[in-house]
Amino acid sequence: MHRRTALFAAFGLMAALAAAPLAVQAQAALTTVPAEVQAGDYRFEPNHSKITWSVTHFGYSTYAGQFPRLAGTLKLDTRDVGKSVVDVTISTAAVGTLDEALDKHLKTADFLDVEKFPTATFKSTSVRKTGERTADITGDLTLHGVTKPVVVKATFNQAGPNAMNKVYSLGFDARAVIKRSDFGISTYIPAVSDEVTLVIGAELQKVG
Repeated sequence: MHRRTALFAAFGLMAALAAAPLAVQAQAALTTVPAEVQAGDYRFEPNHSKITWSVTHFGYSTYAGQFPRLAGTLKLDTRDVGKSVVDVTISTAAVGTLDEALDKHLKTADFLDVEKFPTATFKSTSVRKTGERTADITGDLTLHGVTKPVVVKATFNQAGPNAMNKVYSLGFDARAVIKRSDFGISTYIPAVSDEVTLVIGAELQKVG
């Protein structure tokens, strides 16, 4: 038994040593330098892309919820970032706060009116590099049937082969502030703030 255990341990050690260079190679393939990212077409990975929104509630607290379903594309031009294009669709009907009654109310005509407007969209009109890993993405946000320009401030995280499925991926975080009254949603203002902060977490996978 002891010899067999020792043999298994030896094989296990050999396998680990053989796999180590591959792990180092995969780690080395990751980059936090935007210029090293592969250009091309990307698709939002919906399970790890979401928008967290927050408002102030009667001045007492900051209340948050999420739009957990993002779909869309990124055409990334690493030589000229200004030529990159982002197109995102948000399922407003999927709004969630972990409060069933509030979720139901948010979907009514008082707020998102999801029967008439089940989705919102953001389509970029320009991308301007603002730092080594940051950019302002200006685009048209269509929400509640109204289209307004919005600036999304994005920070690049990293890119490289996904450790789980090996698909080349990239990720960024972003932030924007909008006024919901600009989009015809004014219920409970000012008790519930007009300003809404949007925090976007996005993972995208390269297509092809």
